[in-house]
Amino acid sequence: MDHHTSSNNRYTSLGAGDSKERILALVKQNQPDFTDLPAIVNFKQEYDDVAEKFITVLRGIGSLVYVVEGYDQIAGIIKENFADARRIVSTCDELASIAEINKMYEDPHLLEDVDLFITSSNLAVAENGAAWITDKQLSERVLPFIAQEIALVINKKNIVETMHDAYDKIADEEYGFAVFIAGPSKTADIEQSLVLGAHGPKMMTVFVVE
Repeated sequence: MDHHTSSNNRYTSLGAGDSKERILALVKQNQPDFTDLPAIVNFKQEYDDVAEKFITVLRGIGSLVYVVEGYDQIAGIIKENFADARRIVSTCDELASIAEINKMYEDPHLLEDVDLFITSSNLAVAENGAAWITDKQLSERVLPFIAQEIALVINKKNIVETMHDAYDKIADEEYGFAVFIAGPSKTADIEQSLVLGAHGPKMMTVFVVE
């Protein structure tokens, strides 16, 4: 009992009687020895066809994928597959004939009725189907998450093997906002039953441009 009381008094006197500067000085004096950070190993993957691996993974996580030659073909597919869409928003100037292009909105809530959002990505990852999107591709940050469905346009040459490769490319980039997106939103929390479109876009369509 006496030992317990003594211990409490020791800590109380240190915290209550000493200034902030003294406490910080004591902390500084009792720093552990520096150790080297662990090496970040790039577990290099050698896929026979990087684009094909990317497509296979995307389809496996619930996305629709089309290999196309350009925006004219993309516009045709969208017109056919999204004929009932009331509102399509895009950041791709080439799709001005079928969508609202790069408009700025005073209130993000004005985007609550977007059926399809289409944008481009300059970087995608084969091993997990993720696409890198920054504020350079977004007129409003909420667009990839509030739309009923999302579509991405990715050039085949911009697909890398792994996330390590992707981070090597974006290490020195400057951006205010960025996100990796892989497939439609999903969850399997309830009875381990996979549900697509649980808390965001119900479907993701990817156009891989050759």
